[in-house]
Amino acid sequence: MYQPQACHCEKEDKKNNTAFPPQHQNRQPGFEYVMQPLPVCECGKTYRKLEKKVALITGGDSGIGRAVVYDFVKEGADVVIVYYDEETDAGETAERIKQLGGNCLLIHGDLKNPAFAKYCVDQTIGHFGKLDILVNNHAMQFIHRSILDIPQEEIEFIFRNNVFSFFYLIQYALPYMKKGGSIINTTSVTAYEGNKDLIDYSATKGAIVALTRSLSLSLAEQGIRVNGVAPGPIWTPLIPSSYSAEEVATFGKKTSHVPMDRAGQPCEVSPCYVFLASDDSSYMTGQVLHPNGGTITGS
Repeated sequence: MYQPQACHCEKEDKKNNTAFPPQHQNRQPGFEYVMQPLPVCECGKTYRKLEKKVALITGGDSGIGRAVVYDFVKEGADVVIVYYDEETDAGETAERIKQLGGNCLLIHGDLKNPAFAKYCVDQTIGHFGKLDILVNNHAMQFIHRSILDIPQEEIEFIFRNNVFSFFYLIQYALPYMKKGGSIINTTSVTAYEGNKDLIDYSATKGAIVALTRSLSLSLAEQGIRVNGVAPGPIWTPLIPSSYSAEEVATFGKKTSHVPMDRAGQPCEVSPCYVFLASDDSSYMTGQVLHPNGGTITGS
């Protein structure tokens, strides 16, 4: 009877991990059963995938963040939801978590303030005793038809909100994160495709891609993985609060160059975060997933 092989996913010492024993087969595509050692194709884990994990998720009151929260709770995680001032949305999210049998902590405030970022991490540790997963998901965007129309104060504002705050949270969270931890940053298809009406926003999302890749290299030796998700047009509160009513009516359609000819829903994006937070993605770091309706990004 077939028995799942033990999963040796933890890092081994370099001497024992440099090569496989010499071996050769005289036919293609080859036989697995004679390989030494056998490939590990089933880790024998039982799920829920995030059992006993604690996740801090920014922008978790609504949209993609809310969908991530729900999926994490269903997979066994306790969640900390950080939001700006959307009290009704946050309350509804907390109520749904209660219905799902999960545990959550709500924290509201402005993540542009590094002191608040520290407070969020301190509250997480004080309430749940640890922090395994950090999801940097919050963002703002403002429509401008020309770069000449972007106020200089807005450029600083949006970088502080969309990028600086990611740095703050990572800096305060990292001392508490252990081997096996996961940091997931939300970037955007605009980081790869650009957007003529969202120049400063797109620039922040490009910065997040570079942050993700560089931080993954920095933390690889610590066993903390850093990945990203780059959604395409997704139906979240950011859309009606950014675009005119007429533009909302065609959001995600052919004019947006989406092959699937529609906007996506948050629940179509959130499984990416479950994958990146769980051991299913144990051999992935520095990568970005692209739930975007079929847009080819070239990366």
